[in-house]
Amino acid sequence: MDTLFPKDVHFELPDAEISYYPNFLNKQKANHYFDSLKTAIPWQQDDIAVFGKTYTQPRLTALFANNTLPYSYSNITMHPQVFSSELLLIKSAIETIEPIVFTTCLANLYRDGKDSNGWHADDEKELGQNPVIASVTLGQERWFHLKHKEDRSLKQKILLGHGSLLLMKGPTQHFWKHQIPKTTRAIGERINLTFRVIK
Repeated sequence: MDTLFPKDVHFELPDAEISYYPNFLNKQKANHYFDSLKTAIPWQQDDIAVFGKTYTQPRLTALFANNTLPYSYSNITMHPQVFSSELLLIKSAIETIEPIVFTTCLANLYRDGKDSNGWHADDEKELGQNPVIASVTLGQERWFHLKHKEDRSLKQKILLGHGSLLLMKGPTQHFWKHQIPKTTRAIGERINLTFRVIK
């Protein structure tokens, strides 16, 4: 199902707790954060291992935290930098909606439609039993796809807009995978800030 949402939505999906806040940041704030973070973040591009083969990751990344704990996925181990003042402001705003203390932010820069993030679940052991993932979109809107791991008929698409927040929590990562697919359309850059708790 392709879905556009003008208001906050709490999805009634089995085995999941997913909420979408399209107007988490107003346009002025979202524009400011996009312009500032694109320049300030020291973006890097790593090689990832998928099914025994190594590829250049199709996006740029950076890791921030309030601690020194590393984060590992797809045979990449990232070591965090200290949260910037702007990331702390965004983190604090998320925590007024989801009352936990996020320790870590994995930032992604999608430069164009060729940049993507393949099917996966955020189920690394350091994220804990039922991880809370808070995903903020700045810049180009992109489609976010969800599919159930066991029931192939269960799918959802959400258009993640500029200044939006997507929250995934509870059993979601146990039962659902998600992706940001490639697109052949000529599109602009997107910054994605994914806040999480590293145990």
